[in-house]
Amino acid sequence: MAKALRIHKTGGPEVFVWEDVTVDKPGEGQVLLRQTAIGLNYIDVYHRSGLYPIAAFPAVVGMEGAGIVASVGPSVADLKVGDRVAYASPPLGAYAEQRLMPADRLVKLPAAITERQAAAMMLQGMTVEYLLRRTYPVARGETILVHAAAGGVGLIMCQWAKYLGATVIGTVGSDEKAALARAHGCDHPIVYTRESFAQRVKDITGGKGLPVVYDSIGKDTFEASLDCLRPRGLMVSFGNASGPVPPFSLATLGQKGSLFLTRPSLMAYTATREELVASAAALFEVVAKGAVKIEVRQTYALKDAAQAHRDLEARKTTGSTVLLP
Repeated sequence: MAKALRIHKTGGPEVFVWEDVTVDKPGEGQVLLRQTAIGLNYIDVYHRSGLYPIAAFPAVVGMEGAGIVASVGPSVADLKVGDRVAYASPPLGAYAEQRLMPADRLVKLPAAITERQAAAMMLQGMTVEYLLRRTYPVARGETILVHAAAGGVGLIMCQWAKYLGATVIGTVGSDEKAALARAHGCDHPIVYTRESFAQRVKDITGGKGLPVVYDSIGKDTFEASLDCLRPRGLMVSFGNASGPVPPFSLATLGQKGSLFLTRPSLMAYTATREELVASAAALFEVVAKGAVKIEVRQTYALKDAAQAHRDLEARKTTGSTVLLP
């Protein structure tokens, strides 16, 4: 038997239950993974709360982790017992001591990357990879806006964007978070609780606006983010930390300058094995170079993930958080 943190219904953090589970032997194309570190991400909140529906209960949430291959099933050729691996993809089930994973969704870890680092960066880091390099390929000399710049994705994005030669504007909730974002490459941190980020963007850009806005906040920032864009700019809405964006008229995009809008997901950008491996390799490269530093800023015991969720939703965390089985 192994332990897992399961939910029997959707709701607040109190729905988590720490209990025994049976883990089957790996089947065709599967690996049994002994997990050593698990990533905490806002998508876990969406699954726990019901914003993103779960097919059946009881369920184990979580989409990111790292660990050691304990056994392999038939037809698994690229992995062996003892390999260090990581993942950031479905199926759900990361909040567990052991789990089965499709072998083609796992990537081997380079010697220079620890398992805790991997659990802290796979989902967030590959999200940044596709956002900056594929959703909108950021070019040297461009200025971009990153919401939640002191969060897990935000700190990685600020560093990677600076490496690409961009000027980074970022929103944060406090002076402490502003200092943290600045230390990680954010040129213009804006404390949104006391000033208008849309007005600051206009001031910084001389009224020209931005080619792209990266928004993981959702409802609270969406409309003002559109006002930050230049004509034919791209609004990238990739999260709902404040709640989903309400319905709005598509005519608004035309009225504000023929704007573009996309709602991308990591799953769509790493859908094939080739895309997954390439995205992970790009992430490992910038981390190995030191261009992007991965800092585990909070750790919680896996059984205490309810408190981790409370802190995440209250915006008390910064950077990356790891759950330890």
